[in-house]
Amino acid sequence: MSQEKETNMISYEGGNVEYSPDVIATIAGIAALQVEGIAGMSGGITDGIVEILGFKNFKKGVKAEIDNMDVTVNLTVAVKYDTVIQNVCALVQTQVKDAVETMTGMNVTAVNVTVQGISFEDEKEKKQGK
Repeated sequence: MSQEKETNMISYEGGNVEYSPDVIATIAGIAALQVEGIAGMSGGITDGIVEILGFKNFKKGVKAEIDNMDVTVNLTVAVKYDTVIQNVCALVQTQVKDAVETMTGMNVTAVNVTVQGISFEDEKEKKQGK
């Protein structure tokens, strides 16, 4: 039994536009990574293999669910040490919602952020005088 990839199709006068959840996840991942205080995205073993091979995976740690014109985005992130986590996550939610809605015209119903780790890299560099 073949399994079809979930997509969203929007019909216009000139034809159809179809969005894959991977496209939504990529948009969301890029938007989240641009937020100050986000150290990175957390993903599974396949994401680690992709990075080892030298490819940037912007949908790492992102899952998008599409239901007609509504989108739910789930992100798993690591934040930088010495940030106010609630503020960083609220900004991620706003940035991701705005980016997805602006680029696709779809309605983002929820942006769920799971903080899975804290990065101490900047703190180590400060102590070492870099």
